[in-house]
Amino acid sequence: MHALPDPESQPHFYDSVAAKRLIAWVIDSVVTFVLCLGAVLATAFVGLFIWPILFLVLGFAYRVVTIAGGSATWGMRFAGIELRDESGARLDLGQAVAHTAGYTISFAVPIIQVISVVMMLTGARGQGLTDTVLGTVALNRRALF
Repeated sequence: MHALPDPESQPHFYDSVAAKRLIAWVIDSVVTFVLCLGAVLATAFVGLFIWPILFLVLGFAYRVVTIAGGSATWGMRFAGIELRDESGARLDLGQAVAHTAGYTISFAVPIIQVISVVMMLTGARGQGLTDTVLGTVALNRRALF
């Protein structure tokens, strides 16, 4: 049994979460891009030769650190959402790594990403594929427990 809010009786927890996740993704992508630019400058432009790897590694680290530190990336915080596990608790380091790994895999395999987006748009809790597998959910911060 979930300790999460019921989407039928408490819909304010889930209002516009899919759109807010898109806003958060855009912001997080910009933050990752800026981190990569900093790394390229710090390596005297050698980082340009490994840009995709740099983007992947720094993006992964950024997501894990911010999710483990507050259950939300900076983009999620700006958008007013945060991740919770099935007991309603904030995500810990292990869950942050697992969630980020799922996100990375789904982003790398377009069909999985499409399935995940469709699930977010049509599911009662707005959960993507990774969320469903891990039992996590994005909730509006203003409505948190």
